[in-house]
Amino acid sequence: MKKLAVIAFGGNALLRSGQKGTYQEQIKNVTQTCDSLTNLLKQDYNIVIGHGNGPQVGNVLLQHEAGKKKFNIEAMPMDFCVAETQGSIGYLIEQGFRNVFTKEKIDRNVVTLLTQVVVDKNDVAFQNPKKPVGPYYKKEEAEEYSKETGAVFQEDPKGNGWRKVVASPKPIKITNIELVKELALEGNVVVTVGGGGIPVIEDNGIKGVEAVIDKDLASALTAVEIGADEFYILTDVPKIYINFRKPGELALDVITVKEAEEYLSQGHFAEGSMAPKVRAALHFVKNGGKECIITEAGQLGNLDCGTRIVW
Repeated sequence: MKKLAVIAFGGNALLRSGQKGTYQEQIKNVTQTCDSLTNLLKQDYNIVIGHGNGPQVGNVLLQHEAGKKKFNIEAMPMDFCVAETQGSIGYLIEQGFRNVFTKEKIDRNVVTLLTQVVVDKNDVAFQNPKKPVGPYYKKEEAEEYSKETGAVFQEDPKGNGWRKVVASPKPIKITNIELVKELALEGNVVVTVGGGGIPVIEDNGIKGVEAVIDKDLASALTAVEIGADEFYILTDVPKIYINFRKPGELALDVITVKEAEEYLSQGHFAEGSMAPKVRAALHFVKNGGKECIITEAGQLGNLDCGTRIVW
């Protein structure tokens, strides 16, 4: 029987440091990542893909802003922008896989699902938005936009300017999750929860909200809900480390949930970097998953690849 795995694409699967985010750059990066994933497919896995959208949704926000300034076209809300990038990135991933499949003579279908992810309208994150999105502004510009739109802006701690911040609530339900599972078990490569999912609340129906959901946590929830055997989080390092870039730096091979929680509490994993990935890994393993592997794409298929978090 084939194993079922969920793979969360890190940002470098789409866009590398120093790149501008052109179509040519992104399709090249995505195709390289898809090529690495064929190692799992050749080992008889069924796979589901989640992915981030940070740079891409930032560019979409810039485009909407430019359209509003020059042509008075109404800028779209965050949930709409996430939906846009789900479609465009899904297209890149599908194209990457199809080209690799042709080269490798692999007979699989690839399908992208625009995926709404339900969050709690009373999540405390809405009371204290912290997730920066979009471009940097001068203080005066930020104040003006805040008056116009009601958006919240915060100053960048590195001095780059002011950025809009939105809530990052926890995902509680993946829409169409049974269809995701059904398609995956039939052998289709399924792309879902792009950018963490389109954030919605249930309030006499479905309503989009100004929020960004962590893509690793949304992918972990997906993995739990479909009963995945393994959960992979792809990043730009082959393993995770304690004392990273400090004296006593140590790569971790296999660690338990308890050890991972201790390392988190000791501050070994940086917020905005490795800490959210470790929390997503813990969510998967603590809710019935066998193991989570955090690694870079090129390591996939190796028996000892990455850092493995187990119960």
